[in-house]
Amino acid sequence: MKRFLLFVSYLCGFAINDLLAAPPSYIKTKDGVVVFTDPAFTGTSNAVKLEVISDNIIRVIAVPGKEIAPAQSLITVYTKSADLSWNVIPAKDNLTLKTKKLTAVVDLKTGAVTFQDYNGKKILTEKKPFGRAFQPVVFEGKPYYALTQTFQSTAGDTWYGLGQHQDGIINYREQQVTFFQNNTEVAIPFLVSGKNYGILWDNYSLTKAGDVRPLHSLSSLQLFSKSGEPGWLTASYANDKQKPQEIITERAEETINMEFWGNSKIQLPAAFMPATGVVTWEGNLASYFSGLHRFRFIFGGSLKVWLNGKLVLDHWRKSWNPAPALIPFHFKKGEKVPVKIEWTPEGGESYLSLKWQQPLSNDEQNCFSFSSEAGQQIDYYFIYGNNTDDVISGYRQLTGKAPIVPKWALGFWQSRERYKTQDEILATANEFRTRKIPIDNIVLDWSYWRQAEWGSQEFDETRFPSPDSMIDVLHKKYNTQIMISVWPKFYEGIPAYNEFNKNGWLYKRNIADRQRDWIGEGYVSTFYDAFNEKARKGFWDLINKRIYNKGIDAWWMDASEPDILSNVDPQKRKLQMTPTALGSAAAFLNAYPLQNAKGIYEGQRSTDPDKRVFLLTRSGFAGSQRYAAAIWSGDIGSTWRDMKTQITAGINFSLSGLPYWTMDIGGFVVPEKFEKPDAESLAEWRELNTRWYQFGAFVPLFRSHGQFPYREIFNIATEAHPAYQSFLYYDKLRYRLLPYIYSLAGAAYHNDYTIMRGLVMDFSADTAVLNIGDQYMFGSSLLINPVYEYKQRSRSLYLPECAGWYDLYSGKWYAGGQKIIADASYERMPVFVKAGSIIPFGPELQYTGEKPADTITINIYAGANASFNLYEDEGINYNYEKGAFSIIPILYNEATKKVTVGDRKGTFNGMLQKRTFRINLITQDRTKRLDMNTYDKELLYDGKKTEVKL
Repeated sequence: MKRFLLFVSYLCGFAINDLLAAPPSYIKTKDGVVVFTDPAFTGTSNAVKLEVISDNIIRVIAVPGKEIAPAQSLITVYTKSADLSWNVIPAKDNLTLKTKKLTAVVDLKTGAVTFQDYNGKKILTEKKPFGRAFQPVVFEGKPYYALTQTFQSTAGDTWYGLGQHQDGIINYREQQVTFFQNNTEVAIPFLVSGKNYGILWDNYSLTKAGDVRPLHSLSSLQLFSKSGEPGWLTASYANDKQKPQEIITERAEETINMEFWGNSKIQLPAAFMPATGVVTWEGNLASYFSGLHRFRFIFGGSLKVWLNGKLVLDHWRKSWNPAPALIPFHFKKGEKVPVKIEWTPEGGESYLSLKWQQPLSNDEQNCFSFSSEAGQQIDYYFIYGNNTDDVISGYRQLTGKAPIVPKWALGFWQSRERYKTQDEILATANEFRTRKIPIDNIVLDWSYWRQAEWGSQEFDETRFPSPDSMIDVLHKKYNTQIMISVWPKFYEGIPAYNEFNKNGWLYKRNIADRQRDWIGEGYVSTFYDAFNEKARKGFWDLINKRIYNKGIDAWWMDASEPDILSNVDPQKRKLQMTPTALGSAAAFLNAYPLQNAKGIYEGQRSTDPDKRVFLLTRSGFAGSQRYAAAIWSGDIGSTWRDMKTQITAGINFSLSGLPYWTMDIGGFVVPEKFEKPDAESLAEWRELNTRWYQFGAFVPLFRSHGQFPYREIFNIATEAHPAYQSFLYYDKLRYRLLPYIYSLAGAAYHNDYTIMRGLVMDFSADTAVLNIGDQYMFGSSLLINPVYEYKQRSRSLYLPECAGWYDLYSGKWYAGGQKIIADASYERMPVFVKAGSIIPFGPELQYTGEKPADTITINIYAGANASFNLYEDEGINYNYEKGAFSIIPILYNEATKKVTVGDRKGTFNGMLQKRTFRINLITQDRTKRLDMNTYDKELLYDGKKTEVKL
């Protein structure tokens, strides 16, 4: 304690004897204030520090005791402005810290912090009393605290962000989110509120957010068997899913808990055959609580659930790749509800669990918590803004800018699991070019190495005899980039493994366990320790020497959770990662993908500083965007439900502050009916891919990938088929929209913009949008409404309140603030343009670098004033960081019907000095179909301000 006071006295200019003589309730510091709580109230005097980061960002640190030790964050990289100013205003019961935009009030008894705007209006408060908790724990012999911080809000608040999850939830109010990196689940500890604030939780351990109450096992409910006996459900096991009545075993069961790897081997009857069998649980449920109960399933295979005689869940997921499913259900106290659960595991390693939560009280419904397993202090940042964009800008101020992706990355990517040979990948590129299907990137997935040499980063010369030549042909003949898959994984005994092992750069538990993977005979493997700076450099040196110097353009960083062994529980993952170079695996569990991306990004930028780094990774963390990391949603299923779930997953991921997200168009793992489809299943497969391609054309990165059947459009349908025609239409439209999309990418860097936008971002005053998770904005102008049901030819959607909306294709106008039934023909997805929008369309292209956009069609959608900043730079390097870019401002005045193309600002090498703008005006009374060949006015632009009257 004396050491701490000496430090504080040095910072503040107080005499140490003065501090020791009369301990104050607070101490001003050079960056804020430290408050010591009243020990008579709390039992011990805790310290709470408010640190001013900017006028609208305050950091809160809380510790048990009085000493706040310095801590190095993996998440944040901010620097503070030199001109920050704030006031500290003490009062009898509290202390107020006030910046130019934000006020924080600390209760001197409890240490609870309340956040207010500058005028004193409450935004959010830490719950008091007992909203903050420190529970001593020990990991790997080191003391930590289990940390909980609960916030109290108001009835109208909504909560978004928190990464990417597969539960189909858009508003996490009254929900629980787990931060544990896993295939399809990405933990980003950043919450955004519809009331224009955000919370960045700086902790890397296993964490729950939202409603953090423990989930209950099934046995915590009142259970009744099929015959009415209390205490269990009746479980029936059959070995032929076609004949579920032929029961081999029937027994009483009160729990269903096979969530993680290995559980089913213990819990399923020895005589049961999961690959062919089916299990049914039947009986009744009852609860002592009235109100909304939430059931959470984790499952692989096929799962059907009936409650009170109604089918409430019918879903499939590949058996090795379990998924979540949530079911809300209202119980009346003591009332029995019939239940039937039918599970077809479809595999040897089987996954199924069922847990639930009782109803929240009225007070609890307005609370949101973060609860982390291991840390030394509660540490979070409160961000406030005028809108959600301000809040996300604050997140990026703290965690780093999002570099602009290379321009080619915004074109179409073709991938498959997997191109097995050099000839396959070249033949695919040739087919795209022959058919004149626009494409920019082709992806080489895993197993291009020799089977027993995973981690060697060397091509199998029997299948890829000349990778250098292959890459050269892709670049020069087919004008495509190539992305390649690299895993942080090494097979035991190969030279790369031996080198990393000698240097102490590997996790060794999986080796000690002799755990084999699923390839061939199975091989023992492990991952490198990405928390070790030298190991990160070693990994970059390896892939640079073996792959990058051949001309590779981008990296696909698979299994970056790290997925050392799939579907293990957190305890097993921590054992597999013990020890990390930075400390306990428990304390650093979720930050692995951040550090893994850091090594590649820093390695390539130091090796080849003039080429933009681009990473696609299956997992990410707060701050991943600064390492040029885009995230994809993992090994999702090829089902309509999975497609719908990706909409909310992508929206909330983008609201988490990371602007580049994508998914496997068509889904990765495929139901059996699509593997060798009959005529009916083939028709559904084609329609599923058609709808998914339509959706995928309007997410930040447009990318197809998946297991067999092959995913190239010409392998899905013939050229005359509407599936093929629809894909070609949206692929070409994507390339036409490149001036619009690349300008969004420029804004994502220069202005901290978000490309894929939840409706709350642009229409927060319209309460009807707060819980809409199946529509979103692509940029500020395009309202995207994916179609996610089979044979659906129209869909209900909401047009948010504004000056109106135009159908993109027909130009027909609709009033805002209303629900409509929109046409959704097989070949078209409903897309609407907000009135008061300017959308630039470029030339038709086969790839992004084919030719400059010397002629741009500008569609102006009237009804309100409009503006657009057309952004351009060199597209492949980092000169934009040094100011080498241009912006052409385009304005439309609704009253005068005048268009102003302003003076061009900035310059860069290769910039067009002159270009043609063709301008169309679309109004409520003057509709226009989407047609790039017609226009109202044309002007030759040479960089000087020009006005046109329409």
